[in-house]
Amino acid sequence: MTKTAVVILNWNGRGFLEQFLPGVLQHSAGAEVIVADNASTDDSVPWLRANFPGLRIVQNEVNGGYAKGYNDALKRIEAEYYVLLNSDIEVTPGWLEPVIALMDKDAAIAGCQPKLRAFHQRDQFEYAGAAGGFIDKWGFPFCRGRIFDTYEKDEGQYDDTCEIFWATGACLFIRAKDYHEAGGLDEDFFAHMEEIDLCWRLKNTGRKIMYCSSSIVYHVGGGTLAKSSPRKTYLNFRNNLTLLLKNHAPGFFALKIFLRLVLDGIAGAKFLFSGDAPHCLAVLKAHGSFYRHLGRDLRKRRAMKKKIAQYTGSAVYRGCIVYDYYAKGKKKFSMLEKEKF
Repeated sequence: MTKTAVVILNWNGRGFLEQFLPGVLQHSAGAEVIVADNASTDDSVPWLRANFPGLRIVQNEVNGGYAKGYNDALKRIEAEYYVLLNSDIEVTPGWLEPVIALMDKDAAIAGCQPKLRAFHQRDQFEYAGAAGGFIDKWGFPFCRGRIFDTYEKDEGQYDDTCEIFWATGACLFIRAKDYHEAGGLDEDFFAHMEEIDLCWRLKNTGRKIMYCSSSIVYHVGGGTLAKSSPRKTYLNFRNNLTLLLKNHAPGFFALKIFLRLVLDGIAGAKFLFSGDAPHCLAVLKAHGSFYRHLGRDLRKRRAMKKKIAQYTGSAVYRGCIVYDYYAKGKKKFSMLEKEKF
């Protein structure tokens, strides 16, 4: 069995494969690099076969999004560790070794992420994961190095190894055993925040999620769905509510869901009054989908509760990141109150 399988999920991404796959192959000695194709309609697969004849390609029958794409592919891949790697990632020499070494030392670590910098602004942290993911008490995710739309320059301030709440799905190291025992990614998310949901489920069962700054990768971002897309807004708002409903501890649970719905409504109104009707409509559609699937997601919550000995509180910010950011002007992670972690 392979120790480490680097699995790149591809959907109509020949351009990114052409740009970044050679570097992944060059800098991943000792690992098996696999492309999982999500029913692409471009010439990705013929191009791969012509240019990388020895490369393993796992072909999914349908494009079920990020979550189903990886679930379907990983059922056919045996390894101790999976690395779920976006096709628009540039890796660097030695990117695998420090993360695998960290996880080898501590069997309680289920998942880990490297430092993510922006491909086009290489001294800046990148949106999708920066220097590790956190969450506030209301379920709003953010990162060290990136809070909402404020990005920090990497000046060595997060050159450490620490426990985090969630690891980015753009470059997620995860033990295969933990992935499968947790049931993999929730396919109802389709895309966006499914890795946060998986990490939250793992942490609720006593597992750890880590950040390793010794590994650095560069992420283009928005390769499949642009940040400005109303579809992305819809998925982010819907999935954020769903992950909160599924995984939050019982205390003040209903109140938090209600207040989150109110805050989302305020965000939708802000879109509308700023002349951005498509994004306002995306928020409304997200809430509609959340209500329609409430019963299904409550059943998932009850099923997960049976596996939980104690709900996690580690790497949770016990403040409101929205209030701190917009009302108090706390735009950097270092400005947040340390005693609230």
